[in-house]
Amino acid sequence: MHIKKIYKILLNYFGEQGWWHADSIFEICVGIILVQRTTWRNAAKGIENLKKRRLLKVKKIAEISLKELEDLLRPTGFYRQKAEYLKIFTQYALEKYGGDLEKWFNKSAEELRKELLRLKGIGEETADSILLYAAKKLVFVVDAYTKRILTRLGIIKKGTSCSEIKKMIWRELPVDLKTYKELRALFVELGKRFCKATPQCDGCPLESVCQKHI
Repeated sequence: MHIKKIYKILLNYFGEQGWWHADSIFEICVGIILVQRTTWRNAAKGIENLKKRRLLKVKKIAEISLKELEDLLRPTGFYRQKAEYLKIFTQYALEKYGGDLEKWFNKSAEELRKELLRLKGIGEETADSILLYAAKKLVFVVDAYTKRILTRLGIIKKGTSCSEIKKMIWRELPVDLKTYKELRALFVELGKRFCKATPQCDGCPLESVCQKHI
């Protein structure tokens, strides 16, 4: 089973997902940080609170008090940590790049990834999400859903590294931003609706090709 065929099946079943809907590069970054360990619905509440206060700007987040930011992000869960992460991200962007994310993101994917990973609260999945969706770099985001789905399909073995999965995606799919964005979003949708920790296979669009049913 090739990744390209899986992509076509999922795209036909779920339709285009169109991640991310945002008014700015910074809003995308904020959403990626806030959605850590929660649902998008909760993350969106935090973004809406920031918009209502007209605070969705690098400089404003960097300068607002931590306590006030925590209160605004309370609906997102783990709001104290997320407020700290956003402060660190924005203060770094302000000090190093004058708050200009386009200037910051104009680096190579490798350079930018290393820089992002040095910031507290930004791990590999978050960094790759920022690279793909905000910086528009050709980097596929490998998350828990991706690993679970590909393992159950028999495409990878349990414990396969993220780098090996990325290489496989690179080899088998057209290397373009839209495809990478869509496949990642489709994997998330499949993982949320069918390929859960305890799989709910009835009706799954990949049921007939899944190793669990062969």
